[in-house]
Amino acid sequence: ARAVFLRDGFEGAGVDEIAREAGVSKATLYSYFADKRLLFMEVATSECRAQADAALGELDMSRPPRAVLTFAAERMMGFFLSPFGRGVFRIVVAEADRFPDLGREFWENGPARGREILMTYFDAAEARGELAVPDKRLAADQFAELCKADLFPRLIFGLASEFTFAERSRVAEGAVDMFMARYGR
Repeated sequence: ARAVFLRDGFEGAGVDEIAREAGVSKATLYSYFADKRLLFMEVATSECRAQADAALGELDMSRPPRAVLTFAAERMMGFFLSPFGRGVFRIVVAEADRFPDLGREFWENGPARGREILMTYFDAAEARGELAVPDKRLAADQFAELCKADLFPRLIFGLASEFTFAERSRVAEGAVDMFMARYGR
């Protein structure tokens, strides 16, 4: 289903094609998912959840802010600049008006999970005297947006589809520098 949705988009993806790609019958697919929207929601939220869980498993809360934020920036950028991340974003935005649950599920399993991870880290870094973050929720959202500077708009508007290590590093370092200038101690 993942491959078909990315290749054909939500509207273009057919349940027959998804069943064929999965090597199952259409009836089997419908026994698990009542409709295509629910199947897409499962694909998108599973991927977001897996990305967040992997990042959390690799995150060392005892490391200094610059190291943790650089790691977080690289992970976030790795997802939203990937073909899958771009495809899911476009589909969710395109379908959110028709299927508000889709937007909510994507948000809760992706950006909101990332925000919670960052907020937990900010608490630990504040306790060590490394950060001073009065509004952790806002700071986490600001950091995520800083990680999108320049590259994400170019990706979404079709101006570029791939970015060099130097381009990614420039944005990640800039995001960390900006964050630390405001919240670092």
